[in-house]
Formats: sequence, structure tokens, C-alpha cells
Amino acid sequence: MHLSLLLVTAALLPGAVAHTIFAQLTAGGKTYPVSYGILNPSYDGPQTDVNSKNMACNGPPNPTTPSDKIIDVTAGSTVQAVWRHTLQSGPNDVMDAGHKGPVMAYLKRVANAKTDSGVGNGWFKIQEGGYRNGKWATNEVIDNKGNQAIQIPKCIANGQYLLRAEMVALHGARSTNGAQLCMECAQLNITGGTGTASPTTYSIPGIYKSNDPGLLIDIYSMKTTSPYVIPGT
Repeated sequence: MHLSLLLVTAALLPGAVAHTIFAQLTAGGKTYPVSYGILNPSYDGPQTDVNSKNMACNGPPNPTTPSDKIIDVTAGSTVQAVWRHTLQSGPNDVMDAGHKGPVMAYLKRVANAKTDSGVGNGWFKIQEGGYRNGKWATNEVIDNKGNQAIQIPKCIANGQYLLRAEMVALHGARSTNGAQLCMECAQLNITGGTGTASPTTYSIPGIYKSNDPGLLIDIYSMKTTSPYVIPGT
């Protein structure tokens, strides 16, 4: 077997580990430097225990480092979570294309985005993508050079927030805790919101269960028209 074929085969094995990091944020037409305003880990591996506190903004075995920066964002605008294989990778190295699954984004209003761990209640989903016409949302992000478009709701209150961007790899999800979840949190100061909405909030950990149909699934048995239930509320 040729080496190139061996590498492709290894990448598609169910036990292969998803590696990707939400490394940068683009907001207001500006792409901020790597790790600017983001709780970035030193390792690009996933989380698999949905009951772990590390499910909020990542953590061991991927130790995270808070940033001393907060990114100003206008409510109603669209930001881009920029995903990379590692903190040193470029736009052509986002995540193994064989690691397929949904993409989500959440917000949590906090008193101090620089110090809040994100653990606990207060999270609400603002963006999601799943499986459509045979294509996974993760592959759409990869095809878009690692950019995940996220619209910040106009109707929310002004203040500091954590923005949790997430990509889930389901190649090993045929067994419990086989789904591999990759997430980081950006530290935002949101202005221009109307404050007319009071979204229902949820806890992380707690929003996912290990037997959720979107996390315990054999994606290799799916057809182009198969339904898929995106995790989270």
C-alpha cells in the first residue's frame, strides 16, 4: 500500500482524533491576531465527556489560557470564528475532512469576560449547522478556509459575553462518548443591542447528553436524505 493511501486510511479510522482550534475572531471587518480575546488551549484535541466542566470553554487535557483582551462587537453584525488545525496552521489546514459533524455557536452574558470560566447556566444558541444534502457543516467550514459565520443577535442586551464556537466530529460516535467536541470561547463586549429579547438559557455542562441522537450515531450508515438532529437547544 502506498504511503499516501495509508495516511488517508488512518485519517478515516473511527479512533482518529479530531484536531482543530477556534484560533481567531473576525469582527467589524478586522481579523484579530491568534489568541487575541480567546481562551485558547495549548493543545488542539477534543473533549468527549459531555458532563465535564471542560465542555464549556475547553480545558484539560487542553489547558486554556485566558486573554487580557476583549473584542468589541456590534449586535446584529456577523462575525467569523476562524478555525485552524493548530495555532500555527494556515487556512488550508483547518481540520481533517474525514471528521464530519455539526457546527454550533452559543453566547453567555457575563460580568467579566476576562475571568469567567463559562461553566454553568446562562448559555443560549445563536447559530447551528448540521447535515444537508449529504454534506456536513464541518466540511462547509473547512471549504470556507476555516471561517464559521455567526450572526450576533440584534435583540440581545448590551454587555460582556462569552462566544462559544464549536465543531463536532462524529467519525467515532457509534459508541457512547465517541463524539469529539472542539470548542473555545471568545471574550466580547457587545454594543448596539435592543435588549428586547430574554432568551431561555441552559447550562454547560448539561445541555448535551451522551445518548443524544446527534452525538450517538453511525454517520456511515446515513444516506444523502437522512435526517440529523443537531445537539443542544
